[in-house]
Amino acid sequence: MFKYYNFAIDNLNAIFNLSIKHFPLVLPIGISFYTFQIISYLIDLYKGKIPVQKNLLTLALYVSLFSQLIAGPIVRYETVYEELQNRKENLRDVAYGFKRFIIGLSKKVLISNQMAVIADYIFDNNVGGTSISWIGALAYTFQIYFDFSGYSDMAIGLGRIFGFHFLENFNYPYISKSITEFWRRWHISLSSWFRDYVYIPLGGNRVSKARWLFNICVVWSLTGLWHGASWNFIIWGVYFAIILILEKVFLNKILEKIPQILQWIYSIILIVVGWVIFRSTSIGQIETFLVNLFTYKQTNWIAILSENSKILYYLLYFIPAIICSLPILKVIREDKLENKYVILVSNIILIGMFMLCITFLTSSTYNPFIYFRF
Repeated sequence: MFKYYNFAIDNLNAIFNLSIKHFPLVLPIGISFYTFQIISYLIDLYKGKIPVQKNLLTLALYVSLFSQLIAGPIVRYETVYEELQNRKENLRDVAYGFKRFIIGLSKKVLISNQMAVIADYIFDNNVGGTSISWIGALAYTFQIYFDFSGYSDMAIGLGRIFGFHFLENFNYPYISKSITEFWRRWHISLSSWFRDYVYIPLGGNRVSKARWLFNICVVWSLTGLWHGASWNFIIWGVYFAIILILEKVFLNKILEKIPQILQWIYSIILIVVGWVIFRSTSIGQIETFLVNLFTYKQTNWIAILSENSKILYYLLYFIPAIICSLPILKVIREDKLENKYVILVSNIILIGMFMLCITFLTSSTYNPFIYFRF
């Protein structure tokens, strides 16, 4: 009701030429996340996977645990029920938690917010031209990744400080070589939730081919609806459903035979198109933006720069965005983890990043929060 009432009213009014008024609903923050957590608890309890929690305060703590309540990851009761009652904090976990929190905060403040300036300007002002449209699409591609994964990192870090071990939620999704792989790496807790509580109960792939394809469509339509009460989210879900079906039916066999760089190009283009659909606010904007991406149209850079001269400055943030979306730093960190000098330098860098985040936050009032759309 909270999320979909007014959306249903809009569609009823449009279809039947009615004039039903909107109800002034205010969405509770985090409703999508804690609803899924409660549902998973009830289903797992029904199936006997977890013991019943008889302490109301402990159950309320699971449902309302602040660190990941509004941005994920979606935490299942079976992951944390032992720690809810027998949690042990230690300095090692606290130190790790602070580091992980700073990394997440830096993703959000130093990269995502800067990408948002470019994306919002191009999407909200319907700036035309092929080159500027690709810049806007890529900016939002980086914005949403560093926003989502940044909040997940902060939640995981805060959880670790208090003795909770949340599961990872992102695993460098933009290095994927297929859309199937992308959804194994992106928002892992959401993908696994729909797999375990919707896809498998519907029969998964152990049914007739027609029913299997139906199951995929249902799961991805619901995935789109989960993100928001808007047609662009539904189209986004169906878009990925179609691609995943095509990959499972025949595309994966073709992808295996071509060079990995071509696999990656195929994947990243489809991912970017998906984010254009996700970011757009109307079907008309989706159509216009996609036409600009794939039909050459000259960009009036003189007019754009005269209107927003800072756009060139924000373009520089593509450099750290690209670097940090690749597992380069992870490899270096893992290889040198035992070197005390590397640890010292990394800690100094983290402190510097934290101070830089404070500087950015205090000097700017622009701090977009994507999750308000959900």
